[in-house]
Amino acid sequence: MREVTPLQAYEELAADDTAVLVDCRTRTEWVYVGIPDLSEIGKQVVLESISDEAGQLNSKFITRIGEIIGPDTPIYVICKIGLRSANACRLLESSGYSQVCNVIEGFEGCVDLYGHPSSVEGWKFHNLPWKQV
Repeated sequence: MREVTPLQAYEELAADDTAVLVDCRTRTEWVYVGIPDLSEIGKQVVLESISDEAGQLNSKFITRIGEIIGPDTPIYVICKIGLRSANACRLLESSGYSQVCNVIEGFEGCVDLYGHPSSVEGWKFHNLPWKQV
């Protein structure tokens, strides 16, 4: 799997009409933290959790992705800091998806010395478009 920063992901999503962004965080994170907003580039984020709030794997993840995205489609996967998305990328690759990219830094990135997210790295830190659900 390739790894790209949030800035690279946004640029590549904007440049490729077929590319898709999958946010694999939980519904709670989407609602309370927000989601990437791709409306400026004419796209919508695919919201499909890789696991629930308790960490249990979503057994329908691949099935649901397959209903929306083809195996040769460029897929960029984002989570909070890049770990769940890396797992989701490995799962997608093992299921036959050939163009999978992990968005390192994620949506919020690692926390700073005071425990604050989005102040060191991540989608929000780079001032990329986002919105509340």
